Parts: sequence; C-alpha cells; structure tokens
Amino acid sequence: MLISEAARLFGNKGYENTSMRDIAAAVGILPGSLYHHFSSKEELFVAVYSFAVSQSVDAVKTAIKTRPDPWVRLEAACIAHMQGLLDKNRFAAVLVTHPSASGLPEQVVTLRDSYEAVFKDLIAELPLPAGIDQRIFRLGLLGAMNWAITWYRPCGETPASIARKLLSATRRE
Repeated sequence: MLISEAARLFGNKGYENTSMRDIAAAVGILPGSLYHHFSSKEELFVAVYSFAVSQSVDAVKTAIKTRPDPWVRLEAACIAHMQGLLDKNRFAAVLVTHPSASGLPEQVVTLRDSYEAVFKDLIAELPLPAGIDQRIFRLGLLGAMNWAITWYRPCGETPASIARKLLSATRRE
C-alpha cells in the first residue's frame, strides 16, 4: 500500500511536488514512521520506480512474446506501454514524472535504460529505411507516447488506439 500510494502521488503530482508528509498522510501514518521504511524521498522514489519498471517490462514482454512480425511486436509493445501509462493505477506514470534528468539517481538511470533497451531491441528488428537513426526513432516514439499522460482523457480514444495511430504515423516502409 505504501509503494502504491507513493506511486499514485508521484504520478499525479510529480516528484518535486510530492512530500514525504503527503505520502505519510495518504497511507495514514506519521511522517516519522515513513522514515522507518525509507530514509529519504529519493530512496522511496527509487523503490517506486523499480516497481514501475518491473511492471512495465513484464507487460511489454507478455504483449510481444507470441508475435513474430517486428512491426506487430513493436505495436504490441507500444500498446502495453500506453495502457500502463494511462491506466488508473498510474504506476507507469512514475516512469515519466521524475526529477530532472540531471538529478536522477544512478539506480533510476539504470532502470530507465533497462526499460528503454526493450524498445531498442524491438526497433533494431525493424526493416527501417536506410538513414533512419534508430536511437532518435526510439526516443521520439517513447517521448510521444509519454507525452500522452498530459493530454489523455479516458472518455476519448483508448490507449491502444492512440498507440496504433502514433506508430502508424511513424511507420515507413
């Protein structure tokens, strides 16, 4: 429950705007009791981020495991990413609401890189036209998907539909 509430708050308010006092209040404990479990907000954030990456990697790997076509695999990964990011539980939202890039703890950078490596491998399998920079393609795709957290409304298109349309717009064969 503690990790879940911290994830919800970090996802909704951002890292900088979430205090240990906010998290303690959300789980109904005194702030000092929270420090019994985590020595700092950064340590708690790393635990939440680790859980979010684990959940996201599992969701993406499950989505792609039975799909042999590289474009279909990437589409399935994008759908899994968008569904996790835009789902009510908002664990994946922590992946995009973190301290500034220059202030990320090394553990978070390592975890982020491990998640991005899944997409790096998927994109490496694609029959992309010559001259397409795979790194820029990956970062642009993830960035576009991650930005949806700021404008998505549940009453509109589904996360899967958005992911398909986004990938369709970037696909060139």
